[in-house]
Amino acid sequence: MKVRIVSLLAVASLILAFAFLASTHAAPNKANAPAVPAANAAAPAAATPAAEQHPEIHEALAALHRAKDHIEHAAHDFGGHRVEALKATDEAIHQLDICLKYDK
Repeated sequence: MKVRIVSLLAVASLILAFAFLASTHAAPNKANAPAVPAANAAAPAAATPAAEQHPEIHEALAALHRAKDHIEHAAHDFGGHRVEALKATDEAIHQLDICLKYDK
C-alpha cells in the first residue's frame, strides 16, 4: 500500500511539474535574440552545436529540484505530507535521471 502511495505521489509530482512547465513556457522573444552574423549563417551544419536532448525532461528535473527545496525549507509540514512528498519528489527525480541515462 505504501509503495502504491509513493508511486502515485511520484506520478502526481511529475504531472504537476509538466503542467507548471507547460503553463509558464513562453515563446522566445525575438526582439532580444542575438543576431546571427552572416559568416555563421553560411557555416556547415557540423560546426553548429547540437541541440540539447530532451529539454522538457531537464526543465522538469529543475522544477522538481526547486519544489524539493521549497518543501524542505517551508515553515509548515503540509498537513503531515511533507515526508511523503519529499520521498515522491526524490523518486521522480531518480526516475527521470534513469530515463536520461538510457537515452545515451
